[in-house]
Amino acid sequence: MNLDFTGLKCPQPVLKLSVAARQIDAGTMVEIEADCPEFPNDIKAWCTKQQKVLIACHDVGGKYKAQVQF
Repeated sequence: MNLDFTGLKCPQPVLKLSVAARQIDAGTMVEIEADCPEFPNDIKAWCTKQQKVLIACHDVGGKYKAQVQF
């Protein structure tokens, strides 16, 4: 599953992810794209709080791509 939150300013990407997470089954791998500079810190904190596994978060040419295991 891919979620694209580019163009949204923090904290919107993780807030939108929180809403989407209600529909995501346990065990699903989700790739999230965002271009907010705070996204790497926000997604790490969100995963810790929500007990999800942050597999990776990479800067790819000004965008961040994160993989989260639900």
